[in-house]
Amino acid sequence: MINSQDRRLLMLLRQNARASVSDLARALNLSRTTVQNRLQRLEANGIIRGYTVVLGGDYAANQVEAHVSIKVIQKLTARTNTALERISQVAQLYSVSGEYDLLAIVQAQSLEELSAVLDDIGNLDGVERTNSAVVLETRFRR
Repeated sequence: MINSQDRRLLMLLRQNARASVSDLARALNLSRTTVQNRLQRLEANGIIRGYTVVLGGDYAANQVEAHVSIKVIQKLTARTNTALERISQVAQLYSVSGEYDLLAIVQAQSLEELSAVLDDIGNLDGVERTNSAVVLETRFRR
């Protein structure tokens, strides 16, 4: 579906999604039009769904992140997923195999806020139990 040039383009975008098409073309040794066409094709095929902001500086350094494993009552899975999507601090939600059914990545501005969000998650209809791990340090992120 994608070739090595596309993979290199995706890698460059993961490093800086705001890179100009001209800068990407120079880095890939391709024409600007070729890179623009590749981007359009990758977007049209759903390989690139969007572009995002990566927080940095003091703002990111002061955020608290936790990985929350969630055991769900199976009949209430859809309702629980919808409720979790409404919690703005839940940045990502994964369906996983194993003892727990879901893995939520929760980001908060303080330990107090994180604690409140964890309580909110634990009190949702359909949540049987949770297990949380607070991230102490991010070694790298791609």
